[in-house]
Amino acid sequence: MNKFVCPECRKEAKVVVDHAAGDTVCTDCGLVLEAHYIDETSEWRTFSDDSSSNDPVRVGGPSNPLLTDGGLSTTISKANGAQGDFMSSLGRWQNRGSNPDRALLVAFRTIGTMADRLGLVSTIKDRADEIYKKVEDLKSIRGRSQDAILAACLYIACRQEDKPRTFKEICSVANGASKKEIGRATKFIVKQLEEEMGRSMVMGTIHAGDFLRRFCSHLGMSNQAVRAATEAVKRSEQLDIRKSPISIAAAAIYMISQLSDDKKPLKDISRVAGVAEATIRNSYKDLHPHAAKLVPDWFAKEETLKILCAP
Repeated sequence: MNKFVCPECRKEAKVVVDHAAGDTVCTDCGLVLEAHYIDETSEWRTFSDDSSSNDPVRVGGPSNPLLTDGGLSTTISKANGAQGDFMSSLGRWQNRGSNPDRALLVAFRTIGTMADRLGLVSTIKDRADEIYKKVEDLKSIRGRSQDAILAACLYIACRQEDKPRTFKEICSVANGASKKEIGRATKFIVKQLEEEMGRSMVMGTIHAGDFLRRFCSHLGMSNQAVRAATEAVKRSEQLDIRKSPISIAAAAIYMISQLSDDKKPLKDISRVAGVAEATIRNSYKDLHPHAAKLVPDWFAKEETLKILCAP
């Protein structure tokens, strides 16, 4: 508390500063002597993911451990007046030559954009950044499609975080890289990292249920149909059906759709799942004999299953 002559009390009084409200208040009469006080002291912030630094007065975003300088750098902005051209040129020189992580920053930004477009959480984006940094350090990706490499890193990160995406979904945000290029890049990255680690790389197991709800949402299916398809997919795991999880999910959706009031054409299911219609038919052929076990009783009775299309 500081001593101050209060104009209301007309005597020397003690005042306190309310930093939250920005007011200076007299402790005797409660008069606000100064409003909207500006706190000119250092800004103290804490970052839980930046435990390496013990300086609480550092401001700005948390540092990135994948970058040489932690991602904290100074940028020279363009000045006004006669020296604008010189300062602008100096800024361009600084951005081009003095930042050793410029290529990494561009790659991380691209991965972040793809992750945002797919609605992925930050942990997947961070894992993709780590994978790309490891591969980039091996100096083995030169001459390969950068877009395919970045997309492959994101695909692997989704697998490792148990939030898999199909190659078609990754391809839709991969800036022109094809499914075949992303698939080749994925195999290449996995091989490179496994050789570096000296052991097999954990990719995470893919289940049909990982894709089902997303497919149903894109098709606009009812809640009951989604629940029935989810149960059907879970029950299919007890059967020896040797098909890809994506095609099984698509086939289960096709089966449940036939039993619902809002039937979905096979071509729409094929488009959403990114699987050929013939592939879905083949998987449906394996599911059809077990329809009584797969379809929940509350959704369709056994005699109702007769309306299912023959495989």
